[in-house]
Amino acid sequence: MNGFDEDYERRLDEARARAGVAGRGDVLEYLNLKAANDRVRALGVEWLLDAFTAAAGELNRAGAGLSLARTDAHRFRVGQSTMVGSRLVLRRGVRQVTVEAGWPRAPRDGVVRGGGLASAQVGHFGNARAGEELLLLPSPEGDARWFVLEQTGARSELTAPRLLRHLTLLLD
Repeated sequence: MNGFDEDYERRLDEARARAGVAGRGDVLEYLNLKAANDRVRALGVEWLLDAFTAAAGELNRAGAGLSLARTDAHRFRVGQSTMVGSRLVLRRGVRQVTVEAGWPRAPRDGVVRGGGLASAQVGHFGNARAGEELLLLPSPEGDARWFVLEQTGARSELTAPRLLRHLTLLLD
């Protein structure tokens, strides 16, 4: 956990303690739900970045020559909202793929549209049409899964071949 996330967790814990002392069960219930959702969000963001990192590692073992750089406490826009999370940049020469994933942390940041827990963007430098927007949705099993928001409005679950396609485009 980075410093930003530690501070965020500390503040959330303080708010829960204040709500408990004040006898505000409704606020405490909301903050506990938020903390549980934040854990699912953090796991989803970490999974996504780890999946891209692992795929890049496999390609590098085959000689791809990709460089990776990760930034935490990264802010990015999705629609009218600001997401806070992490960014992973995969680079080969001047070409790059950027993966940004996170969720709004404060009311002024906005919301994740489409009923999602978190948002992500996969962008291709110089090829905006190859980019995709992702949405982390809760599953009936109690975890969450990433879905690609299609141009038609449909949602398709993010699969390993679809993820690998972004890296293949980077290598072409």
